[in-house]
Amino acid sequence: MDASAEAPPPAQVEHEQDGGAFTVDHPEQFALATAGEYDAAPELNVTGSVSPDVSRNIPVISIASGRVVEIRARLGDTVAKGQILMRIQSADIAQAFSDYRQAVADEALARTQFERSKLLYEHGAASLNDFQVAQDTEAKAKVTVETAIEHLRVLGADIDHPAAIVDIHAPASGVITDQQVTNAAGVQGLAGPNPFIISDLSHVWVMCDVYENDLPFIRLDEYADIHLNAYPDLLLKGRIGNIGPILDPNLRTAKVRLEVNNPGMLRLGMFVTATFYGMKKEVHATVPASAVLHLHDRDWVYVPVAGARYRRVEVVAGKMLGGAPLEGKNAMQEITSGLRPGQQVVANALMLQATVEQ
Repeated sequence: MDASAEAPPPAQVEHEQDGGAFTVDHPEQFALATAGEYDAAPELNVTGSVSPDVSRNIPVISIASGRVVEIRARLGDTVAKGQILMRIQSADIAQAFSDYRQAVADEALARTQFERSKLLYEHGAASLNDFQVAQDTEAKAKVTVETAIEHLRVLGADIDHPAAIVDIHAPASGVITDQQVTNAAGVQGLAGPNPFIISDLSHVWVMCDVYENDLPFIRLDEYADIHLNAYPDLLLKGRIGNIGPILDPNLRTAKVRLEVNNPGMLRLGMFVTATFYGMKKEVHATVPASAVLHLHDRDWVYVPVAGARYRRVEVVAGKMLGGAPLEGKNAMQEITSGLRPGQQVVANALMLQATVEQ
């Protein structure tokens, strides 16, 4: 038996003067689907970029000035609290140890003189004034020693290991996001730039620009969805922590800050898409994903007009709703505009389009 004899005859397309409408000879070949209803909150999609949480940026400083003799961490490294980041050879440290040793020697002499004066005073061989002067000198010498010790601690030196080299430790755990020193570079203490910045990237910001007319979508302490191009199946939540009080005078946008817990995928400078949701629900149409034709960066559906006539209608397609769109199994797609619930569409737009193009 000739199988081709039982196949339905090919559909013939007859175009009308209206460029969007046409007639086919065998419309029964093209199954129709009825658009369903889907209640959805209005969405606002904006782009944003990942930035560090400035409250979690910790500068690494060196009180002592000097020359860098060794660097043990680099930009981008993950460091732990207390880890040595660099070593500095500092004249400030050498002078501080010199002052400390002199203060210890002076305190020892003052203590000896005080004890001698006390003994003489108790035996009536010294006046009360001489005893009080020796007592005062010994007390001041102790203060000088304590000050010298505190100075060494502030500079980061180890009092038990006198040396002109000071180790600079990480004040917190995190990632080095800024580095301003290299080997053999000079460090100017607090007068110069911070050698390193350590950022805790477990919690980051996403900064978005939102147009003035879209600000009603934004409400403090609400949550937005964060989508990453690199990880399309990953959905993160970001809390709206701040809405900029000043608009950009040129773009008419406000900065919106989303506070996001970083599972490890977010990297500084990464672009993301943030989705904000309105308060009022809207009714959108839903159609099988196969009913939507993506052509020339636009979305279209074929709507039956009367009998064997069809019209191609431009729509705005929304998100996929369940199913397995890659396999074509019960995949539904939201239509945000251009189609009403209850309208009929061709279930397989690609098949009809191929017929039209023949």
